[in-house]
Amino acid sequence: MKKISLNTQILFGVLAGILLGMGFSGLGQESAVAQNGLYVARLIGTLFIDLLKMVLIPLVFTSIAVGVANLRAHRQMHKVWKATLGFFIFSMALAVILGLTAANLFRPGEGLQLAMFQDAMRGFEAKQMSLPEFFAHFLHSLFQNPITALAQGDVLAVVVFALLLGIALVVGGERYANIIVLLQEFLELILMLVDWIMRLAPLGIMALLLQLVATQDTALLATLIKFIVVVVGTTLLHGVVVLPLILYLVTGMAPLKFWRGAREALVTAFATSSSSATLPVTLRCVEQHLHVKRDIAGFVVPLGATLNMDGTALYEAAAALFVANLVGIELNLMQQMIVFFMAMIGAMGAPGIPSAGMVTMVLVLQSVGLPAEAIAILLPIDRLLDAFRTAVNVEGDMVGSLVVQEWVKSTHHDESVV
Repeated sequence: MKKISLNTQILFGVLAGILLGMGFSGLGQESAVAQNGLYVARLIGTLFIDLLKMVLIPLVFTSIAVGVANLRAHRQMHKVWKATLGFFIFSMALAVILGLTAANLFRPGEGLQLAMFQDAMRGFEAKQMSLPEFFAHFLHSLFQNPITALAQGDVLAVVVFALLLGIALVVGGERYANIIVLLQEFLELILMLVDWIMRLAPLGIMALLLQLVATQDTALLATLIKFIVVVVGTTLLHGVVVLPLILYLVTGMAPLKFWRGAREALVTAFATSSSSATLPVTLRCVEQHLHVKRDIAGFVVPLGATLNMDGTALYEAAAALFVANLVGIELNLMQQMIVFFMAMIGAMGAPGIPSAGMVTMVLVLQSVGLPAEAIAILLPIDRLLDAFRTAVNVEGDMVGSLVVQEWVKSTHHDESVV
Protein backbone atom coordinates (compact mmCIF):
# COMPACT_ATOMS: atom_id res chain seq x y z
CA MET A 1 0.00 0.00 0.00
CA LYS A 2 1.36 3.43 -0.95
CA LYS A 3 2.25 5.61 2.03
CA ILE A 4 0.30 8.89 2.23
CA SER A 5 2.71 11.87 1.92
CA LEU A 6 3.15 14.28 4.83
CA ASN A 7 1.66 17.14 2.77
CA THR A 8 -1.52 15.11 2.15
CA GLN A 9 -1.71 14.15 5.83
CA ILE A 10 -1.41 17.84 6.80
CA LEU A 11 -4.18 18.73 4.32
CA PHE A 12 -6.46 16.11 5.93
CA GLY A 13 -5.53 17.53 9.35
CA VAL A 14 -6.49 21.06 8.25
CA LEU A 15 -9.89 19.93 6.90
CA ALA A 16 -10.61 17.76 9.97
CA GLY A 17 -9.66 20.61 12.34
CA ILE A 18 -11.93 23.13 10.60
CA LEU A 19 -14.90 20.71 10.40
CA LEU A 20 -14.56 19.56 14.03
CA GLY A 21 -14.16 23.19 15.17
CA MET A 22 -17.38 24.14 13.37
CA GLY A 23 -19.11 21.14 14.94
CA PHE A 24 -17.99 22.10 18.48
CA SER A 25 -18.93 25.73 17.85
CA GLY A 26 -22.45 24.55 16.85
CA LEU A 27 -22.76 22.47 20.04
CA GLY A 28 -21.93 25.55 22.18
CA GLN A 29 -19.23 26.15 24.81
CA GLU A 30 -21.38 24.58 27.60
CA SER A 31 -21.64 21.19 25.86
CA ALA A 32 -19.65 18.43 27.63
CA VAL A 33 -18.58 17.00 24.25
CA ALA A 34 -17.25 20.39 23.11
CA GLN A 35 -15.44 21.01 26.43
CA ASN A 36 -13.77 17.58 26.43
CA GLY A 37 -12.89 17.88 22.73
CA LEU A 38 -11.34 21.34 23.25
CA TYR A 39 -9.39 20.06 26.26
CA VAL A 40 -7.86 17.22 24.20
CA ALA A 41 -7.19 19.64 21.29
CA ARG A 42 -5.45 22.04 23.68
CA LEU A 43 -3.22 19.24 24.98
CA ILE A 44 -2.23 18.07 21.47
CA GLY A 45 -1.79 21.61 20.11
CA THR A 46 0.35 22.69 23.08
CA LEU A 47 2.49 19.53 22.77
CA PHE A 48 3.13 20.23 19.05
CA ILE A 49 4.12 23.88 19.67
CA ASP A 50 6.27 22.91 22.67
CA LEU A 51 8.13 20.30 20.59
CA LEU A 52 8.85 22.92 17.89
CA LYS A 53 10.00 25.41 20.55
CA MET A 54 12.21 22.71 22.10
CA VAL A 55 14.38 22.52 18.94
CA LEU A 56 14.02 26.22 18.05
CA ILE A 57 16.92 27.74 20.03
CA PRO A 58 19.57 25.06 19.24
CA LEU A 59 18.46 25.22 15.59
CA VAL A 60 18.71 29.04 15.37
CA PHE A 61 22.09 29.06 17.14
CA THR A 62 23.74 26.33 15.04
CA SER A 63 22.23 27.30 11.67
CA ILE A 64 23.33 30.95 11.96
CA ALA A 65 26.80 30.19 13.39
CA VAL A 66 27.47 27.53 10.71
CA GLY A 67 25.89 29.66 7.95
CA VAL A 68 27.98 32.74 8.79
CA ALA A 69 31.19 30.69 9.17
CA ASN A 70 30.73 29.04 5.76
CA LEU A 71 29.62 32.22 3.98
CA ARG A 72 32.57 34.23 5.28
CA ALA A 73 34.92 31.39 4.34
CA HIS A 74 33.61 31.70 0.77
CA ARG A 75 33.89 35.52 0.89
CA GLN A 76 30.13 35.91 0.29
CA MET A 77 29.02 37.17 3.69
CA HIS A 78 28.90 40.89 2.84
CA LYS A 79 26.80 40.22 -0.28
CA VAL A 80 24.38 38.01 1.63
CA TRP A 81 23.70 40.37 4.52
CA LYS A 82 23.32 43.40 2.23
CA ALA A 83 20.88 41.50 -0.03
CA THR A 84 19.01 40.12 3.01
CA LEU A 85 18.48 43.47 4.74
CA GLY A 86 17.69 45.16 1.41
CA PHE A 87 14.98 42.59 0.65
CA PHE A 88 13.50 42.73 4.17
CA ILE A 89 13.17 46.54 4.12
CA PHE A 90 11.81 46.58 0.55
CA SER A 91 9.16 43.89 1.11
CA MET A 92 8.03 45.37 4.44
CA ALA A 93 7.74 48.84 2.90
CA LEU A 94 5.55 47.39 0.13
CA ALA A 95 3.38 45.63 2.76
CA VAL A 96 2.86 48.83 4.79
CA ILE A 97 2.02 50.86 1.65
CA LEU A 98 -0.53 48.16 0.72
CA GLY A 99 -2.07 48.27 4.23
CA LEU A 100 -2.32 52.07 4.26
CA THR A 101 -3.75 52.20 0.71
CA ALA A 102 -6.46 49.62 1.52
CA ALA A 103 -7.38 51.37 4.80
CA ASN A 104 -7.67 54.73 2.96
CA LEU A 105 -9.77 53.22 0.16
CA PHE A 106 -12.19 51.12 2.23
CA ARG A 107 -12.11 53.14 5.48
CA PRO A 108 -12.87 50.36 7.99
CA GLY A 109 -14.20 51.64 11.32
CA GLU A 110 -16.35 54.38 9.80
CA GLY A 111 -19.90 54.16 11.12
CA LEU A 112 -18.74 52.47 14.35
CA GLN A 113 -18.32 54.41 17.59
CA LEU A 114 -15.76 53.82 20.29
CA ALA A 115 -18.67 53.70 22.77
CA MET A 116 -19.80 50.39 21.20
CA PHE A 117 -16.66 48.77 22.59
CA GLN A 118 -16.76 50.31 26.08
CA ASP A 119 -16.92 46.86 27.75
CA ALA A 120 -13.79 45.64 25.99
CA MET A 121 -11.87 48.79 26.90
CA ARG A 122 -12.96 49.11 30.53
CA GLY A 123 -10.66 46.48 32.03
CA PHE A 124 -7.80 46.91 29.57
CA GLU A 125 -4.47 48.35 30.69
CA ALA A 126 -2.34 49.37 27.70
CA LYS A 127 1.38 48.80 28.26
CA GLN A 128 2.82 52.08 27.03
CA MET A 129 6.33 52.79 25.82
CA SER A 130 7.75 55.97 24.31
CA LEU A 131 9.97 55.77 21.19
CA PRO A 132 13.24 56.44 23.12
CA GLU A 133 12.26 53.73 25.67
CA PHE A 134 11.42 51.36 22.82
CA PHE A 135 14.84 51.88 21.18
CA ALA A 136 16.64 51.50 24.52
CA HIS A 137 14.73 48.27 25.22
CA PHE A 138 15.36 46.97 21.69
CA LEU A 139 19.13 47.65 21.89
CA HIS A 140 19.28 46.08 25.35
CA SER A 141 17.50 42.96 24.03
CA LEU A 142 20.15 42.51 21.28
CA PHE A 143 23.13 41.92 23.57
CA GLN A 144 22.51 39.58 26.48
CA ASN A 145 24.27 36.86 28.37
CA PRO A 146 24.09 34.06 25.76
CA ILE A 147 23.36 31.38 28.38
CA THR A 148 20.40 33.43 29.69
CA ALA A 149 19.17 34.06 26.13
CA LEU A 150 19.43 30.36 25.27
CA ALA A 151 17.64 29.34 28.48
CA GLN A 152 14.85 31.92 28.13
CA GLY A 153 14.34 31.30 24.41
CA ASP A 154 15.15 34.92 23.48
CA VAL A 155 15.52 34.45 19.72
CA LEU A 156 16.86 37.91 18.87
CA ALA A 157 19.71 37.77 21.41
CA VAL A 158 20.58 34.22 20.28
CA VAL A 159 20.70 35.40 16.64
CA VAL A 160 23.08 38.26 17.50
CA PHE A 161 25.40 36.01 19.58
CA ALA A 162 25.43 33.31 16.86
CA LEU A 163 26.29 35.96 14.21
CA LEU A 164 29.24 37.20 16.27
CA LEU A 165 30.41 33.65 17.06
CA GLY A 166 30.23 32.69 13.36
CA ILE A 167 32.38 35.70 12.42
CA ALA A 168 34.86 34.89 15.23
CA LEU A 169 35.16 31.27 14.00
CA VAL A 170 36.19 32.50 10.56
CA VAL A 171 38.60 35.15 11.83
CA GLY A 172 40.19 32.46 14.02
CA GLY A 173 40.85 30.37 10.91
CA GLU A 174 42.10 26.77 10.93
CA ARG A 175 42.55 26.72 14.73
CA TYR A 176 38.75 26.50 15.14
CA ALA A 177 37.94 24.19 12.21
CA ASN A 178 36.97 21.41 14.67
CA ILE A 179 34.36 23.64 16.34
CA ILE A 180 32.75 24.40 12.95
CA VAL A 181 32.62 20.66 12.16
CA LEU A 182 31.09 19.99 15.60
CA LEU A 183 28.43 22.70 15.07
CA GLN A 184 27.64 21.30 11.60
CA GLU A 185 27.14 17.82 13.01
CA PHE A 186 24.98 19.23 15.83
CA LEU A 187 22.88 21.09 13.21
CA GLU A 188 22.34 17.83 11.30
CA LEU A 189 21.18 16.14 14.53
CA ILE A 190 18.70 18.94 15.23
CA LEU A 191 17.35 18.68 11.66
CA MET A 192 16.82 14.96 12.26
CA LEU A 193 14.74 15.83 15.35
CA VAL A 194 12.72 18.30 13.24
CA ASP A 195 11.89 15.50 10.80
CA TRP A 196 10.61 13.37 13.69
CA ILE A 197 8.50 16.23 15.11
CA MET A 198 6.98 16.85 11.65
CA ARG A 199 5.39 13.40 11.79
CA LEU A 200 3.11 14.85 14.48
CA ALA A 201 2.29 17.91 12.33
CA PRO A 202 -1.06 16.64 10.91
CA LEU A 203 -2.40 15.99 14.44
CA GLY A 204 -0.94 19.18 15.92
CA ILE A 205 -2.27 21.39 13.12
CA MET A 206 -5.71 19.74 13.32
CA ALA A 207 -5.85 20.43 17.09
CA LEU A 208 -4.75 24.08 16.73
CA LEU A 209 -7.22 24.86 13.93
CA LEU A 210 -10.02 23.12 15.85
CA GLN A 211 -9.42 25.51 18.78
CA LEU A 212 -9.21 28.55 16.49
CA VAL A 213 -12.54 27.81 14.77
CA ALA A 214 -14.43 26.64 17.89
CA THR A 215 -13.55 29.60 20.13
CA GLN A 216 -14.25 32.57 17.81
CA ASP A 217 -16.80 35.15 19.00
CA THR A 218 -19.11 35.29 15.96
CA ALA A 219 -21.05 38.37 17.18
CA LEU A 220 -17.86 40.42 17.45
CA LEU A 221 -16.61 39.11 14.10
CA ALA A 222 -19.83 40.40 12.48
CA THR A 223 -19.34 43.87 14.03
CA LEU A 224 -15.76 44.15 12.82
CA ILE A 225 -16.30 42.26 9.55
CA LYS A 226 -15.22 45.17 7.32
CA PHE A 227 -11.91 45.58 9.17
CA ILE A 228 -11.30 41.80 9.11
CA VAL A 229 -12.03 41.58 5.36
CA VAL A 230 -9.74 44.57 4.60
CA VAL A 231 -6.84 43.19 6.69
CA VAL A 232 -7.18 39.56 5.53
CA GLY A 233 -7.75 40.61 1.88
CA THR A 234 -4.72 42.93 1.85
CA THR A 235 -2.52 40.38 3.66
CA LEU A 236 -3.51 37.72 1.11
CA LEU A 237 -2.88 40.16 -1.77
CA HIS A 238 0.65 40.69 -0.45
CA GLY A 239 1.19 36.95 0.04
CA VAL A 240 -0.49 35.65 -3.13
CA VAL A 241 0.43 38.41 -5.61
CA VAL A 242 3.23 40.75 -4.42
CA LEU A 243 5.73 38.26 -2.92
CA PRO A 244 5.33 35.60 -5.68
CA LEU A 245 5.71 38.39 -8.29
CA ILE A 246 9.00 39.55 -6.71
CA LEU A 247 10.13 35.90 -6.61
CA TYR A 248 9.22 35.32 -10.27
CA LEU A 249 10.86 38.55 -11.48
CA VAL A 250 14.13 37.83 -9.62
CA THR A 251 14.45 34.05 -9.86
CA GLY A 252 11.98 32.98 -12.58
CA MET A 253 10.39 30.45 -10.16
CA ALA A 254 6.69 29.83 -10.83
CA PRO A 255 4.39 30.60 -7.85
CA LEU A 256 2.88 27.09 -7.92
CA LYS A 257 6.31 25.46 -7.63
CA PHE A 258 7.09 27.74 -4.70
CA TRP A 259 3.82 27.01 -2.87
CA ARG A 260 4.27 23.29 -3.37
CA GLY A 261 7.66 23.49 -1.65
CA ALA A 262 6.53 25.97 1.00
CA ARG A 263 3.17 24.34 1.90
CA GLU A 264 4.26 22.60 5.14
CA ALA A 265 5.73 25.80 6.58
CA LEU A 266 2.79 28.01 5.55
CA VAL A 267 0.19 25.67 7.09
CA THR A 268 2.26 25.33 10.30
CA ALA A 269 2.63 29.14 10.48
CA PHE A 270 -1.14 29.59 10.04
CA ALA A 271 -1.92 27.03 12.75
CA THR A 272 0.69 28.13 15.33
CA SER A 273 0.60 31.92 14.68
CA SER A 274 4.31 31.99 15.52
CA SER A 275 7.16 32.67 13.07
CA SER A 276 9.63 31.43 15.68
CA ALA A 277 7.80 28.17 16.44
CA THR A 278 7.49 27.55 12.68
CA LEU A 279 11.20 28.22 12.06
CA PRO A 280 12.31 24.56 12.19
CA VAL A 281 9.68 23.70 9.54
CA THR A 282 10.56 26.80 7.45
CA LEU A 283 14.25 25.83 7.33
CA ARG A 284 13.33 22.26 6.39
CA CYS A 285 11.13 23.46 3.48
CA VAL A 286 13.66 26.03 2.23
CA GLU A 287 16.57 23.56 2.19
CA GLN A 288 14.86 20.30 1.19
CA HIS A 289 11.99 21.42 -1.06
CA LEU A 290 13.10 24.82 -2.42
CA HIS A 291 16.81 23.83 -2.63
CA VAL A 292 18.36 26.92 -1.06
CA LYS A 293 21.96 26.30 0.04
CA ARG A 294 22.17 25.53 3.76
CA ASP A 295 24.62 28.43 4.38
CA ILE A 296 22.24 31.02 2.91
CA ALA A 297 19.07 29.47 4.37
CA GLY A 298 20.75 29.20 7.80
CA PHE A 299 21.46 32.94 7.75
CA VAL A 300 18.39 34.44 6.01
CA VAL A 301 15.55 32.38 7.54
CA PRO A 302 16.37 32.74 11.29
CA LEU A 303 17.14 36.45 10.77
CA GLY A 304 13.85 36.81 8.85
CA ALA A 305 11.91 35.14 11.66
CA THR A 306 13.04 37.95 13.97
CA LEU A 307 13.25 40.97 11.63
CA ASN A 308 11.16 40.40 8.50
CA MET A 309 7.49 40.83 9.44
CA ASP A 310 5.53 41.86 6.31
CA GLY A 311 2.16 40.70 7.65
CA THR A 312 2.65 42.35 11.06
CA ALA A 313 3.75 45.70 9.58
CA LEU A 314 0.77 45.69 7.18
CA TYR A 315 -1.64 44.89 10.04
CA GLU A 316 -0.26 47.59 12.36
CA ALA A 317 -0.58 50.28 9.67
CA ALA A 318 -4.17 49.25 8.76
CA ALA A 319 -5.15 48.96 12.46
CA ALA A 320 -3.88 52.51 13.16
CA LEU A 321 -6.14 53.91 10.42
CA PHE A 322 -9.04 51.75 11.68
CA VAL A 323 -8.68 53.25 15.20
CA ALA A 324 -8.43 56.77 13.69
CA ASN A 325 -11.73 56.19 11.85
CA LEU A 326 -13.32 54.83 15.07
CA VAL A 327 -12.48 57.98 17.04
CA GLY A 328 -13.29 60.26 14.09
CA ILE A 329 -9.75 61.57 13.49
CA GLU A 330 -8.56 62.15 9.92
CA LEU A 331 -4.85 61.38 9.65
CA ASN A 332 -3.07 63.69 7.19
CA LEU A 333 -0.25 62.62 4.87
CA MET A 334 2.46 63.55 7.37
CA GLN A 335 0.80 61.50 10.12
CA GLN A 336 0.40 58.56 7.76
CA MET A 337 4.12 58.80 6.93
CA ILE A 338 4.81 58.54 10.68
CA VAL A 339 2.53 55.46 10.82
CA PHE A 340 4.47 54.03 7.83
CA PHE A 341 7.84 54.27 9.59
CA MET A 342 6.56 53.33 13.04
CA ALA A 343 4.80 50.21 11.71
CA MET A 344 8.07 49.08 10.08
CA ILE A 345 10.19 49.86 13.17
CA GLY A 346 7.58 48.26 15.44
CA ALA A 347 7.36 45.07 13.36
CA MET A 348 11.16 44.72 13.20
CA GLY A 349 11.57 45.38 16.92
CA ALA A 350 8.70 43.16 18.04
CA PRO A 351 10.56 39.90 18.81
CA GLY A 352 12.77 41.54 21.45
CA ILE A 353 9.79 42.52 23.59
CA PRO A 354 7.38 40.34 25.60
CA SER A 355 3.75 40.39 24.34
CA ALA A 356 5.42 41.90 21.30
CA GLY A 357 2.60 42.73 18.90
CA MET A 358 0.51 44.62 21.43
CA VAL A 359 3.39 46.78 22.73
CA THR A 360 4.43 47.81 19.22
CA MET A 361 0.78 48.40 18.24
CA VAL A 362 0.51 50.87 21.17
CA LEU A 363 3.74 52.51 19.95
CA VAL A 364 2.23 53.04 16.47
CA LEU A 365 -1.03 54.48 17.90
CA GLN A 366 0.80 56.80 20.31
CA SER A 367 3.05 58.18 17.55
CA VAL A 368 0.01 59.92 15.99
CA GLY A 369 -1.91 60.64 19.22
CA LEU A 370 -4.52 57.85 19.01
CA PRO A 371 -5.93 56.23 22.18
CA ALA A 372 -3.86 53.16 23.11
CA GLU A 373 -6.86 51.55 24.87
CA ALA A 374 -8.50 51.08 21.46
CA ILE A 375 -6.38 47.99 20.81
CA ALA A 376 -8.53 46.17 23.40
CA ILE A 377 -11.17 46.08 20.62
CA LEU A 378 -8.77 44.19 18.38
CA LEU A 379 -7.63 41.64 20.99
CA PRO A 380 -10.55 39.17 20.57
CA ILE A 381 -10.05 38.98 16.79
CA ASP A 382 -6.26 39.10 17.00
CA ARG A 383 -5.77 35.31 17.03
CA LEU A 384 -7.65 34.96 13.72
CA LEU A 385 -5.79 37.81 12.01
CA ASP A 386 -2.49 36.62 13.51
CA ALA A 387 -2.85 33.30 11.67
CA PHE A 388 -2.92 35.08 8.28
CA ARG A 389 -0.18 37.59 9.02
CA THR A 390 2.17 34.93 10.43
CA ALA A 391 1.75 32.82 7.27
CA VAL A 392 2.74 35.89 5.19
CA ASN A 393 5.65 36.68 7.56
CA VAL A 394 7.00 33.15 7.02
CA GLU A 395 6.37 33.30 3.25
CA GLY A 396 8.42 36.53 3.15
CA ASP A 397 11.36 34.73 4.82
CA MET A 398 11.22 31.86 2.29
CA VAL A 399 10.93 34.19 -0.72
CA GLY A 400 13.79 36.24 0.77
CA SER A 401 16.12 33.23 0.97
CA LEU A 402 15.45 32.35 -2.70
CA VAL A 403 15.90 35.99 -3.83
CA VAL A 404 19.14 36.38 -1.84
CA GLN A 405 20.54 33.11 -3.24
CA GLU A 406 19.76 34.22 -6.82
CA TRP A 407 21.25 37.69 -6.27
CA VAL A 408 24.47 36.31 -4.73
CA LYS A 409 24.77 33.77 -7.56
CA SER A 410 24.32 36.41 -10.27
CA THR A 411 26.81 38.90 -8.72
CA HIS A 412 29.33 36.08 -8.24
CA HIS A 413 28.89 35.10 -11.92
CA ASP A 414 29.29 38.75 -13.04
CA GLU A 415 32.53 39.07 -11.06
CA SER A 416 33.94 35.83 -12.47
CA VAL A 417 33.14 37.01 -16.04
CA VAL A 418 35.00 40.29 -15.39
